[in-house]
Amino acid sequence: MTDSWAAFGRDLYLDLPGTQGKRAALVHALRDAARTGRLAPGTRLPSSRTLAADLSLARNTVAEAYAELVAEGWLTARQGSGTRVAERVSRPPTAPAPVRTRPPQPAAPPPPAYDLTAGTPDVSAFPRTAWLAAARQALTAAPSEAFGYGTPAGRPELRTVLADYLARARGVHAHPDRIVLCAGFMQGLALLARLLRQAGAREAAVESYGLPFHRDVLDRAGLRPVPLPVDAHGARTDTLTGRSGTGAVLLTPAHQFPTGVPLHPDRRAAAVDWARRTGGLVLEDDYDGEFRYDGRQVGALQSLDPDHVVYLGTASKSLAPALRISWLVLPERLVAPLLDLKGTGEWQSGSLDQLTLAEFLAGGAYDRHVRTMRLRYRRRRDQLVAALAAHAPHVRVTGLAAGLHAVVRLPAGTEQATLRAARRNGLAVEGLATFTAPRPAADPAGEPADALVVGYGHPADHAFSGALDALLRSLPPPPEADGR
Repeated sequence: MTDSWAAFGRDLYLDLPGTQGKRAALVHALRDAARTGRLAPGTRLPSSRTLAADLSLARNTVAEAYAELVAEGWLTARQGSGTRVAERVSRPPTAPAPVRTRPPQPAAPPPPAYDLTAGTPDVSAFPRTAWLAAARQALTAAPSEAFGYGTPAGRPELRTVLADYLARARGVHAHPDRIVLCAGFMQGLALLARLLRQAGAREAAVESYGLPFHRDVLDRAGLRPVPLPVDAHGARTDTLTGRSGTGAVLLTPAHQFPTGVPLHPDRRAAAVDWARRTGGLVLEDDYDGEFRYDGRQVGALQSLDPDHVVYLGTASKSLAPALRISWLVLPERLVAPLLDLKGTGEWQSGSLDQLTLAEFLAGGAYDRHVRTMRLRYRRRRDQLVAALAAHAPHVRVTGLAAGLHAVVRLPAGTEQATLRAARRNGLAVEGLATFTAPRPAADPAGEPADALVVGYGHPADHAFSGALDALLRSLPPPPEADGR
């Protein structure tokens, strides 16, 4: 009969010198591990029976070695507590610090007390109980092969449920076989960029306001990012006409990031017409399409032409970035080449998280969570607007119809001073210049835009009022108060 007790022990690595007897070698190895600090004070050691089995020693040999080290003070042994490294054993002395030959560096500034940076949801509101229930159900129903390495396309259960959800909630034309699951939005964008470069594309058009690391991803793949102007109707997609070598355009049509405007229907049509004429691709980043507050639905651009638009979605804003689950809805002709590319060593999302999300969607918990968060974020948006109207009526707020951030327009030339004031007030917030492409961008009036991009998704409810107070203290005074 097998020794079932052996499965309940604790692993311990020991290098026993071969020049000594077995007990002496064990004593030496344990003493050295405790003296050098490899085994920290308080570390519980395996039972004598477990360690004897692991090291192919007699149990009495281990018991005698433990007793010797207890007598020396290296170990302690108490009934019910097992054998542990003694707390009084000190770590080895460290070498004296070298004499400094330069002045000490200034201390790093303390972390901000409040965070109103854009792009992060309220992770404190993650639906732990509902997610755990979905995980239990998913694990119970999971086939054995789900615990293997998985496939580049991702779990069919999630792709099937996603196809139904995206069609219902976002108007996406999706089939499970045209959905590829990725380990986050950035992986999906990088794969598309590499695929485009392999097909001979030399550049990709991007909105003149956007996330710098999206441009970096395209650039690293060998695609030169070329900015499209952005105004009150979104990206100027009409300027795509006549470009040579442009293989794709990356857009945020439902809620332009960060200005917050939806892409005008005429410009949606212009982007699709360009793609049809040239064989290019429209890459649709639908990063926060679930969160609209004005009652006016803005569907996915992909519905206009599923054969020329790639839809990119993610659970990062609706649930949590830590899940590392995103999805591509691809034209049929791109599925096989993208899977070939993804199968060459790319990271994959964990199958168990994919199965849990599939259950979370299928059971209706996802819809309930999104509706709950939509109400929460709308309340915060309304708090932000009310606070600015009451205490800083000289600033204008735009981009309020959707998403997790707003744009607070500032008097010309005051953005950098406002950011410095925010740092002094313990507030993390970003200026519009952070998201401006290297080519100078302009606001709808044609003038350089000074503004803050204020994210109201990230702070927990209890911290939001304090963050608003810090924001109000950081804003420039009304123009009439200058010099008085």
